[in-house]
Amino acid sequence: MKAFRFLLVAAMAVVATSVVAQDFNDPKYAKWGETAEQRKENILASSYLKEEVANRHFNSAARYLQQLLAQCPAASENIYVNGVKLYKDKVNRAETLAEKKMYVDSILYLYDVRIENFGNHPKRGRVYLLERKAREYLTYKADDREGVAEAFEAAIAAQAEVNAVDPEVVAIYFKNLCDDYQNDIVDAMTVVNAYDTHAKYFENITPEQAAAKEQFEQSFGLSGAASCENLETIFSKKIAENPEDASIVAKAFKLLARAECSSDFFFTVGEKHYANERSSEVAMMLAQGFQNKKNFTKANEYLREALQAETNPVEREKLFVRMGILDMSMNNFAEAVNAFREAQAINPENAHAPFFLAQCYVNGAKGCSGLQKDAVYWVAYDLIQKALPLLEANDPARVDAAKQLASAYRAAFPTAEECFFNELAENSSYTVNCGFAQGVSTRVRFRAQ
Repeated sequence: MKAFRFLLVAAMAVVATSVVAQDFNDPKYAKWGETAEQRKENILASSYLKEEVANRHFNSAARYLQQLLAQCPAASENIYVNGVKLYKDKVNRAETLAEKKMYVDSILYLYDVRIENFGNHPKRGRVYLLERKAREYLTYKADDREGVAEAFEAAIAAQAEVNAVDPEVVAIYFKNLCDDYQNDIVDAMTVVNAYDTHAKYFENITPEQAAAKEQFEQSFGLSGAASCENLETIFSKKIAENPEDASIVAKAFKLLARAECSSDFFFTVGEKHYANERSSEVAMMLAQGFQNKKNFTKANEYLREALQAETNPVEREKLFVRMGILDMSMNNFAEAVNAFREAQAINPENAHAPFFLAQCYVNGAKGCSGLQKDAVYWVAYDLIQKALPLLEANDPARVDAAKQLASAYRAAFPTAEECFFNELAENSSYTVNCGFAQGVSTRVRFRAQ
């Protein structure tokens, strides 16, 4: 141990010798003190601080730290780096809670002083330091819930000022806020407002930030703050107090829709919001809500509203398919046929249009008879055959159903005798002349015997 101490003293002597050789009247040393002698002493103290911390001589290191903070707090970032190391070790060695609290407060104080003196550093300035301080606060003072929230809010606000909000920092802050709600420290509105305020920071994130987004969303969902009952209690009052405030209505609708609410309040708010913002997205959300409630008439109405507002061909294609499916559920097969044909016109490779058109054509053949009725199955089979590879690539869950329909339609082909009686040769062309498939060309095929 004595030999080690001797080596340390020798190292410090080398540092001192090197420092003595400097001209401290040079203006470049001005940040270290007012006089040449003070500058020399403080530069030496900075070197000794680093060495003493590295060698865990914390009492002497603390004296050097106090000297530097008092005489040259803007001289070097290393003063604070080594100071934090010093007090972290003291925290770990503290024998009482009061002692530990004192050292933790010293760590946080060092961050504050560093921000005062190095807040404008291009890389490790105020934004960087406030984030570090917030993380330290959570590590060492997790029981101070208000302090934790304030520290993270300050860090996020600083990041927002330079358009560099870190989703991970937001996720940590929000999880703690949700924990506070579950422990009755904050109310549901605080959590709801925080979610609404911070959700924008998870838009256009990188794949590496996906875990932070998942934590953010899970925290909100598991907190219970966003229950339909809570949201209705919160926003029914706010909307009653500010009935013309479109921003409150918009926030309420977005959160109610996210919670998959289906109360009368949700639809009242949704239709009020749509009156303010006639967008395709809002209409689609309302349509889905009404469809979930089996109110197909209203759902259909809003799908058509969405179609009127939508200009993107890809989105219009999706809308036509949804409209077609909804029309089928309402037995409006003629309307469904038109919708699926519109989807095909936009994208001939749409997987769902031929799958559902086939079913519409078969349904529309109920009013036909004889060969006219059976011929529709040729067209329906062709459509399913076209749909199968597209479904395999885009909607594999429907593939088995499509194969079953293909088998059923093939079994319903006209017999060879029926075709012979109508003077139709196998593989000759045929144009359907009955039902929704009227005018569609196909090929003659015999039912397998």
